[in-house]
Amino acid sequence: MTTAPPLLNTALMLAAHGVPVLPLRAGKLPFGNCTDCTHNACGGRPNMKTPGPCTCPHPCHGWAAATTDPTIITSPAWARAWQHAATPAYHPGGAGLTVVDLDDAAAVQWARGTLPATRTVTTTRGEHWIYRGTMPSSNAVRPGVDIKSLMQYARWLGPGTGATAAVPDDVRTLAVKPSPARRAPQALTVALRARGGECRHRSPAYLDRGISMAVLRITEARSAVHATVYRTFLAVLATHGRCGCLTDTHVNRLFTAAQAKGESARHCTDAWTNALTTLGLSHV
Repeated sequence: MTTAPPLLNTALMLAAHGVPVLPLRAGKLPFGNCTDCTHNACGGRPNMKTPGPCTCPHPCHGWAAATTDPTIITSPAWARAWQHAATPAYHPGGAGLTVVDLDDAAAVQWARGTLPATRTVTTTRGEHWIYRGTMPSSNAVRPGVDIKSLMQYARWLGPGTGATAAVPDDVRTLAVKPSPARRAPQALTVALRARGGECRHRSPAYLDRGISMAVLRITEARSAVHATVYRTFLAVLATHGRCGCLTDTHVNRLFTAAQAKGESARHCTDAWTNALTTLGLSHV
């Protein structure tokens, strides 16, 4: 008897409660990227022709593969992964949660004397303290303590005990490091050039409204943030990228929204460059 049925049932249960899930192989590692998506060559999904979740032959992209769609979770494409999986995992940020991963007894003792009580899950060597709310993930914020929320996955080890409290300022402060990248979103590093095309926008308000809608789309993403950022960049460039109307100010608004959801400045730059290439604008 394989372990796939109980793992699959757990995954479906979590998905039904709005928790994006993915399979993990032995060693707490996600299944590797497929050849079409190595180093994010697909920009977040294969072929880059239609919107939607990744449709690779098997789960890839690590945390970004997490989904609540039962048709994907039970699809033949995922069947082999579940058969070889060691445990289900979930994307805390996609479920509106933050996990403080306490990796040893000393870290647990620190948390009990420092952080407000919340839902707690026992792990192999320590505990997961689960809070309501999202924030950027950060490893090694102090000895034995990692923060897993946006753009991270955590093992599912059971529902735990206790009431889930809101993310406290003490936890948010842990993730703030004394570097320019942490103090403020990095500025746009992809040069913008006037495209020389005819401007079809009747007023600056049209462009501003489009950017505002794009920012809102990124801000409201609850799962697949990585792919949502890429698709949004692609849509903005498809509409406004050929006439020279986009300025650094407009694009920095998009980058700021993406970084607020946990995306790195490097990923923002890569996603923007991939979108330019897809639309044939990278050499215009």
